[in-house]
Amino acid sequence: MTPLRIAFVSEHASPLATLGGADAGGQNVHVAALARQLGRMGHQVVVHTRRDDPALPELVEMAPGVSVHHVDAGPAEPVPKDELFGHMPRFAAELQRAWRGAPPDVVHTHFWMSGWAGVHAARPLGVPVVHTFHALGVVKRRHQGERDTSPPERQGVERSLLHDCERVVATCSDEVFELVQLGAVRHRPAVVPCGVDTRRFRPEGPVEPRAAGRHRVVVVGRLVERKGVADVIRALAEVPGAELVVAGGPDAARLADDPEIARLRSVAVAAGVADRVQLRGRVDRDHLPALLRSADVVACVPWYEPFGIVPLEAMACGVPVVASAVGGLVDTVVDGVTGLHVPPRDPAALAGALRALLGDTTRRAAMGRAGVERVRARYTWARVAAATLEVYRDVLTAGRSLPAGEMARAAGP
Repeated sequence: MTPLRIAFVSEHASPLATLGGADAGGQNVHVAALARQLGRMGHQVVVHTRRDDPALPELVEMAPGVSVHHVDAGPAEPVPKDELFGHMPRFAAELQRAWRGAPPDVVHTHFWMSGWAGVHAARPLGVPVVHTFHALGVVKRRHQGERDTSPPERQGVERSLLHDCERVVATCSDEVFELVQLGAVRHRPAVVPCGVDTRRFRPEGPVEPRAAGRHRVVVVGRLVERKGVADVIRALAEVPGAELVVAGGPDAARLADDPEIARLRSVAVAAGVADRVQLRGRVDRDHLPALLRSADVVACVPWYEPFGIVPLEAMACGVPVVASAVGGLVDTVVDGVTGLHVPPRDPAALAGALRALLGDTTRRAAMGRAGVERVRARYTWARVAAATLEVYRDVLTAGRSLPAGEMARAAGP
């Protein structure tokens, strides 16, 4: 394939961000890793993200063939993502200014606000837009109800993107169902999963030391309520002889000031397991494989999950996963083969699954081997990038086949 000029738009999730904060997680990993892999394959990728620090240079070379463009839109400081939509007109204007002289071949937007900005910037230039939602407002509202802080425009914008983008890419089969329910009839969404770096996450390598005589359960992720960390803590009360290590949240030096850490500590005290729970805070990504390898089981039990990269990272390290039977976790974790599924928000069921695995060394080892095989067969970034390029190729081929007048109409005013 001829090398492409690809523009990624990821308004709040910078590929250069430190992971573990409330708005820095799987999307950041996905955008960074996919961009790097496309760069390795000879394509030129620019990731456009909002400037949240005045000291950041406008352009940063992130990897061979990949650069990050910090776009001025709103204050140059961290802003919660649910408060960013009002800055998207400026973001879109800056994108169009950047693209006007040398338009990319294709724009790939990530998250609904990026989709809005990308479409408004690219349409006047006749550049096709591919969109990945990463999470859907209708699903968030279903599970969080009145606690959902998304702006009121979100669900309407998401429905519009199903018609305004040339192609939508879902990350799992459950998302396809949700998108069809929302009206995705122009093209059935393509399914391209997230991936995992199998050079970093593998069974071989350093293992974090741990106390003798205890099983270890590990949880990794952003510390937000919907991730279900409190459910794991409550389940631990029914799993004697096991410790829980939770990696995520602020740096260790700031744990005392974090309200979610305080809430989880209260849950641990109430459950009588405070002496068996370690709330580590942010763990450096370079150390994460060693932490995962030290686990007997990795628990990933969110209330809902658009995809979930942590289970793949655990499986790549040869560790079985107990996962909620929701969203992308239904696709990635094969129940009874690479781990076990449990209902979300059910500490009793979770405790039963943990006891079953922690009490069976042979079964854990077999699941660990199966997880490694599954990840290497389906979820490497090379495979994900190749599948993504197929989507780009389809979009560009369809665009070239349109008569000139129809292409102009498709580009809009």
